Amino acid sequence: MCGIFGYVTNKEENLGPILIEAAKRLTYRGYDSVGAATINGSKIDLRKDVGKVEGVSVKYNFTEMRGSRGITQLRWATFGEPSQINAQPHIDSDGDLVGAHNGNVVNNVELRQQFIAEGMTVRSQNDGETCVHSVERYLNRGYEFIDAIRLAYGDLQGDYAFVIGRVNEDTLYAFKKGSGMVVGIGDGFTCVSSDLPSILPLTRKIVRPQDGEIVTLWSDRVEVRSVKDGKLIDRKAETVTESMDAVQKGGYPHFMLKEIHEQPQVARELLHLLDGSPEVESLVEKMKKARHLYFVACGTSYHAALIGSVYFAQIAGRPAIPVLAPQFIAQYAPAVGYEDVGVFVSQSGETKDVLNALEAAESRGMASYGLANVIGSTLTKATSFCLPLCCGYEISVPATKTFTNQVITFLYLAYRMAGRDPSTGSGRSTRELETIPKLMEATMDAIGSQVEAIAKDINKWNDMYCLGYGATYPIALEGALKLKEITYAHCEGMLSTEFKHGPLSAVSKGYPIVFVAGPNDVPLIISGVNEVKVRGARAIVIAEDDPRLRANADDVIALPKSDANISPLLGVLPLQMLSYHMSVMRGFDPDFPRNLSKTLTVD
Repeated sequence: MCGIFGYVTNKEENLGPILIEAAKRLTYRGYDSVGAATINGSKIDLRKDVGKVEGVSVKYNFTEMRGSRGITQLRWATFGEPSQINAQPHIDSDGDLVGAHNGNVVNNVELRQQFIAEGMTVRSQNDGETCVHSVERYLNRGYEFIDAIRLAYGDLQGDYAFVIGRVNEDTLYAFKKGSGMVVGIGDGFTCVSSDLPSILPLTRKIVRPQDGEIVTLWSDRVEVRSVKDGKLIDRKAETVTESMDAVQKGGYPHFMLKEIHEQPQVARELLHLLDGSPEVESLVEKMKKARHLYFVACGTSYHAALIGSVYFAQIAGRPAIPVLAPQFIAQYAPAVGYEDVGVFVSQSGETKDVLNALEAAESRGMASYGLANVIGSTLTKATSFCLPLCCGYEISVPATKTFTNQVITFLYLAYRMAGRDPSTGSGRSTRELETIPKLMEATMDAIGSQVEAIAKDINKWNDMYCLGYGATYPIALEGALKLKEITYAHCEGMLSTEFKHGPLSAVSKGYPIVFVAGPNDVPLIISGVNEVKVRGARAIVIAEDDPRLRANADDVIALPKSDANISPLLGVLPLQMLSYHMSVMRGFDPDFPRNLSKTLTVD
């Protein structure tokens, strides 16, 4: 989740300080490199590198950059490792255009090959440069700028927002598809950004472009046109009144709640990326040929690996061994070899336990691949290749959107292992994967008030259980972990059928027990519900609505109807919300729970 900012004024001025401050206000989104460009007549001044705004801006003297138009960008690597050449903004072949984007262009590799074949100068692996060349292609063919953008928009697949300018002009152009973008109108200037925080200190008069729209920015006005036909769109400006803190959190009181609600969008972006990634097919072929397949992770990532192993068995008929990273070293590493494949999973890519397991595996010759959210991290460099999670920066310590995108990646890979291609629908239909983001949105819309009410009722309890079966067992483990992390209550996640083998003795009147049920597991879950209810427990079931569950449980948090493989993924959303509400009710900050760190770099 990068950040972009563009600025247009009516005269040459010192734009460096404006660009630096705008970049600083976007740093909460997370980034690995930063760059700035100014356009002054026929000259483009471009400066960029890996590092933080404070360091890079001083090293390259951003404060001295002058012009009438400027662009700055914070990059979170997806295509191309963090490096100076991959940092944004980017210029075109002749140095007449400069632009930067936020998001992912999933057909980046194919377009780069086309541009090279057409004789363009392609300097990086980054999809931000691909956006620039996509416009350059049609300008070279004689199209006007707006029409060149319209045609480029049709070539660029994925979710992104993009800003671009040309020498010897007085405008910037911006357009969006899927990613956020907002335009500001001030006194003698206009600006555009991926997010409000970089705009609000300058002006509170804004315009919100929609997907499929092109904005032309002059110093005194903006113009919105349709990508489809190029016609003008009458889009009224509005005045923003929220505080900076509220805007950074998207209007939510905590980053955790914001990130829970971001899950449908990052899921959508991930699915687009996986469809366009050439590395997916390579990984699938390696896994198909493996003697043994291991999914190695810790904590939340381990829960994703566990549900991934269920998906691989149920969908692809292929066993995969999920294992906690330290236990992998003792239990499996001595026996692995060249015929085996390991997928090492880490949100940060710096988890020491996972890196230790990776080192042990590679010392035995095992083929090792990664799944991480931070491109350029140690894990992404140490494995043969690493699939990105496309979640952007996750500020809140408890993992939410990184977990769901890990689960979606494993589900996607299981479909591909089974010969079901999510991008084409070949073989047995896989279009159900495309429904995941909307189903997540529908779930969030449906559960809000009910989950908050249940949280209030059970908040007095400092001990509880979360139970699941099959694909919902890892979801129960993850829900229990979230409750422990941010409410400081003890919640044990367990296989529902194991509860009668001992823990049943803990049940007392009103004791809360949460069941997560898949569509095919209702009879089994009903048995478990009654087993605890007759002993006084409060049975709360998260599942698709079913009259049998209504008749037996105390509470049913109803999920939308979906494919049986998707339903468990939806089931984690109420558990995230339950944890969040209970944490806030207890007066804790869910973003920064005590004793925990986002990245665990110790043994």
